[in-house]
Amino acid sequence: MSKLKLHPKQLQAIGYPNTSVISVALSVFEKHYKFTPETEALDLLQNILNQPHDFWTNPVLSKITEKLVERPKPVVEKFDLRPNPLHFNTFGFDNIEKSAIRQLQTAMRLPVSVAGALMPDAHTGYGLPIGGVLATDNAVIPYAVGVDIGCRMSLSVFPIAANEFNKRHKMLENSIMRHTKFGTGEGWKSPEEHAVLESMTFNELPILKNMQFKAARQLGTSGSGNHFVEFGIATFDTEQAAALNLEAGAYIALLSHSGSRGMGATIANHYTQVAMKKRALTGEAKSLAWLNLDEQEGIEYWLGMSLAGEYSAACHETIHRKIAKEIDNQPILRIENHHNFAWKELIDGRAAIVHRKGATPAHAGELGIIPSSMTGKGYIVMGKGEASSLNSAAHGAGRKMSRAQAKESVSHKALNDLLKKHEVTLLGGGLDEAPLAYKDIEEVMQAQRQLVDIMGVFQPRIVRMDDK
Repeated sequence: MSKLKLHPKQLQAIGYPNTSVISVALSVFEKHYKFTPETEALDLLQNILNQPHDFWTNPVLSKITEKLVERPKPVVEKFDLRPNPLHFNTFGFDNIEKSAIRQLQTAMRLPVSVAGALMPDAHTGYGLPIGGVLATDNAVIPYAVGVDIGCRMSLSVFPIAANEFNKRHKMLENSIMRHTKFGTGEGWKSPEEHAVLESMTFNELPILKNMQFKAARQLGTSGSGNHFVEFGIATFDTEQAAALNLEAGAYIALLSHSGSRGMGATIANHYTQVAMKKRALTGEAKSLAWLNLDEQEGIEYWLGMSLAGEYSAACHETIHRKIAKEIDNQPILRIENHHNFAWKELIDGRAAIVHRKGATPAHAGELGIIPSSMTGKGYIVMGKGEASSLNSAAHGAGRKMSRAQAKESVSHKALNDLLKKHEVTLLGGGLDEAPLAYKDIEEVMQAQRQLVDIMGVFQPRIVRMDDK
């Protein structure tokens, strides 16, 4: 593919003034749009010239608009927090660190907040605590959704009896190694095709105009930290199986956990800064600035967040499809849910935006997955639609140690002994994700009995994580 090479006279021909804007535009396009066809590049340059205000928030193209017109000074609105936080329900209070509770208390002092809840796996996060749920009035808070927009759990149950696991162990292990990639910046040399990559949102949002190629490379990959792809045993008793249209028993299953990769982080970081420049908050609430859904920036963020959620789902779909083909079996049951997202829902009969930061949607009859650790069993659940939790539940066991604490406190021998005891093969991973760094999943499930019904159990056996 030939590189883009524009000339000053081409820009003058479409109306650019013979000033320094031409050299800036040429530099920007040669660096950031070097593989863009010439006609498309000139069309985009024409759009910038005609509607420069549409590109003021674009971190790349705004360099051109600044040379075309004077950027308007942003109007910063200043808001006072409520003197006291609104009431919120906390599930599993005794096992939640006080700093996580304080974080949600801060969020409940925002003038746009209307309701909240804290799940039993809650621990301190960024902006909102992990396990925090926050409902707002016509406002979305990019930092409350977080950088890993649409992070997702996805489960495929295959028609293979659990007693086949040991016979197929090496084949299952090889299939995970062949069809997964982990870590920041990782991608495939030969990207997969998928309808999500053709979304018009890539062209509608200036922030995403040069993200399509990276998104294609990272489709079907996973991040670092607690993201995983694992084979294990899914078990259903007679009543559970009947509700899911299965035969009771134990099956080989595939579970994955990851999000929207670099694209989600780009959207989150950009619109968090946009929100903070529009609305000034004090102290610990500073990063919880919001965008109204009837203003341009709020509409843009919602579009970007929605695309990131679709992209995360496409990543899981790609991983599960490739592995299912490799093992020559199609799933008899697929369950997935996401978190780190915002939904338009009714709270007490009132329209609201519900942010779930590391919390599982649990509306009545809604299926989800709540995993534990690399050796601990997870649970397949059905929501009860509990209003007091804003139709939410935990998204995992929840950390009881920070990553740094886990690395200092847990030895490689202790981790290896646990892996051996539970017959788990670990591919990658590290001490920061050791099972000892997590809360007891049984205590978490006990604390949310009124939120979900248990529909099955998943026990990990082969776990693939980032090995950096």
